[in-house]
Amino acid sequence: MNILILGGGGREHALAWAVLQNPKCDKLIVAPGNAGIAAIADCAQLDILDGGAVATFAEENAIDFVIVGPEAPLAAGVADDLRGAGFLVFGPSNEAARLEASKSFTKEICDAAGAPTAAWARFTETDPAKAYIREQGAPIVVKADGLAAGKGVVVAMTEEEAETAIDEMLGGQFGEAGADIVIEEFMSGEEASFFVLCDGTDALAIGTAQDHKRVGDGDTGPNTGGMGAYSPAPVLTDEIARRAMDEIVKPTLAEMSKRGTPYQGVLYAGLMIENGTPRLVEYNARFGDPECQVLMMRLGAQALDLMQAAAEGRLAETRVNWADDHAITVVMAATGYPGAYDKGSEIRGLDAMPEDSFRMVFHAGTEARDGAIVATGGRVLNVTARAASLAEARDAAYAMIDGIDWPGGFCRRDIGWRALP
Repeated sequence: MNILILGGGGREHALAWAVLQNPKCDKLIVAPGNAGIAAIADCAQLDILDGGAVATFAEENAIDFVIVGPEAPLAAGVADDLRGAGFLVFGPSNEAARLEASKSFTKEICDAAGAPTAAWARFTETDPAKAYIREQGAPIVVKADGLAAGKGVVVAMTEEEAETAIDEMLGGQFGEAGADIVIEEFMSGEEASFFVLCDGTDALAIGTAQDHKRVGDGDTGPNTGGMGAYSPAPVLTDEIARRAMDEIVKPTLAEMSKRGTPYQGVLYAGLMIENGTPRLVEYNARFGDPECQVLMMRLGAQALDLMQAAAEGRLAETRVNWADDHAITVVMAATGYPGAYDKGSEIRGLDAMPEDSFRMVFHAGTEARDGAIVATGGRVLNVTARAASLAEARDAAYAMIDGIDWPGGFCRRDIGWRALP
């Protein structure tokens, strides 16, 4: 089987690593990839937002299966173009991907489906939005309606913070993504991630994880794309996962089918859990990053079989085989992230890192230059470990970090703290 993965971050490195564990993978190409991916697979320079170009490339390279990693090509309709050209694809249509691409669309779907989520309102002008803030009070949440690379959310603890967020978003901070904003009720509780594969008809839960959004230890500082994650998430018990599937995910999928846009791919539900009750924070139409890294580390070779079953409509006959283990990933980011950061600093010590089914360094923002690995992004490395306990996995990951020589980078030192003494 010849496989093409679209994307070039840590999520795609983890997907590529898992796919290559499966003997049915004969050839793997990743576009555009990164320095870490290039060490295990062929990389191709390709505009992954151009569905026609991707389809032509897939035809020229005899691709049998395409896995779409990031949200941008999904929103651009690349999966639709590939299906139209006759390719087997893992990833939703652009209409179905609106569950991530538009916060207000998701809220409308949840309201129609009766899926529990935060109270909300949508605005395109500052004055009505600020009046709503003053009426509701703080804390409150302000979100850019569209895709903002994980940064278009402000949890405002005061009305002043909320009004500043409104001015910035509607003032063009996130471009077209912030032309509309959604203001939501602040939900208290503990947040966790629930991952479900969908084939347009059936759904299969494949795992839980918990991300660390804030840049600093103790969940301090600004939100980021994610500074680390672990799986499974103890707060998302079997009973809560069942309720999330029955009360949130399945009603959503039924409403999508009812509207003529059945969902196929992975549906990532961010949940807020309080007193054993889950409510939806948001949906993502792809694997989380860095949650994908811990899921792939735990799933291994079966990840390809599961994604293929979803693409072929065979989830009703498919099962997940989970080991009784734990995985953790710690993000190493460039100093200054999530604000301005330098690019081009050299990272040493990666050659000495272990690469096996228990320890991996997944690359996110790296490039090979003159025989060296240099940082090219904000989030640069995902140092990942798997073990019988979360404490053992944590210790293994931080031992690896201590062996990486990168003065231009930093990481949080408390990943997994909610689940550890």
